[in-house]
Parts: sequence; C-alpha cells; structure tokens
Amino acid sequence: MKKLTSILAILAVGIIAATAADEKPAAEAKPADGAKPKRDPAEMFKKLDSNNDGKISADEWKAGPGKKDPAKGEEMFAKKDKDGDKSLTIEEFSAAGGKKKKN
Repeated sequence: MKKLTSILAILAVGIIAATAADEKPAAEAKPADGAKPKRDPAEMFKKLDSNNDGKISADEWKAGPGKKDPAKGEEMFAKKDKDGDKSLTIEEFSAAGGKKKKN
C-alpha cells in the first residue's frame, strides 16, 4: 500500500510539472474575448515602411492595412507627424496621442 501511494504521488507531481511547463506565461496568453491583442510598434513600423528608409511617408501610411477611411487616415497621420515633415519616424509613430490644434 505504501508503495502504491508513493507511486501515485510521484505520478501526480510529474503531471503537475508537465502541465505547468505547457502553460504560456501571462504575457503570451491570449487577450480576453473582444480585446485586441497588443502589437509591437516597431514591427508595425517595419511593415508600413515599405522602402526601408526609416520613415513612413503619407503614401506608405495610406497604403497600410486597415486604412479604409482616407480622410480619417490623413487626420491620424497629421496628428502623429509632430514636426510636420510629412513623414513619421519610429518615435512619432510609437508616441501616443497627437498634436493639439491651436485656436
């Protein structure tokens, strides 16, 4: 009986260890239903920078995926273009918010 208990205990510990090893860390876990997964801004920047010049032009921005409303896309681009040079750097692209309109 003691041997059987020991064997079952060892099996239980092994199963728990194997199950824990298969689980993903919290950072890799899927987001809750309805929530959008967070994307890496650097990866998104690289995808949009089609000519690999380190900047996203207005044309590259408009050609990007998910730009269904051209007017909204232009507005978003203008808000992110902090220095007004008609291109986005990785810093401008990654920054939250946009420029504030002056009255």
